[in-house]
Amino acid sequence: MREVLYDQQWAETAPNLELYYMYRGVKKKDGLRYDITVIPPLMLGQEFTKTKGHGHAGAYGEIYIVLGGQALYLLQKYANEKIEDVYVVKAKKGDIVVIPPYYGHVTINPSKKETLKEANWVSVSCQNIYNSFIEKQGACYYFAGKGWIKNKKYDKVPKLRFEQPLKKWQPKLLKRLSP
Repeated sequence: MREVLYDQQWAETAPNLELYYMYRGVKKKDGLRYDITVIPPLMLGQEFTKTKGHGHAGAYGEIYIVLGGQALYLLQKYANEKIEDVYVVKAKKGDIVVIPPYYGHVTINPSKKETLKEANWVSVSCQNIYNSFIEKQGACYYFAGKGWIKNKKYDKVPKLRFEQPLKKWQPKLLKRLSP
């Protein structure tokens, strides 16, 4: 994780912390895998706790459901090795976030007090790719105590926009998405 953090000075001397817990393959159904991720409320230097960030090999999407706490999902789309689109979805318990195909994404726990618990459904054939996040020291924006910070390792980055999670059809979707 050190290689994707904003605060590299902190990362150099930081203890080896367990930043999040992933439970993969809790359930498998119809070619899909149900995972659970738990992200405690920590600060990584100036930055809020997050996942490493990854994209998918191929045209795979992913569906996330916030089980507890709150989350910021940063999604970024590459085109010709440049970021073509980037946006954030702020979600809370019960909200659903769809990661479209060809978008890399990072999950952030923006709380200093509350643990984030999320679940996701993804194809069992989907392979995660971490290289683009490692090569650029993280996503194109970081979320720190002072707000959003543009990652200077990216040449050009679109202005960050904000989208809403899925709420319409929520009760039906949640029932269908629960294992």
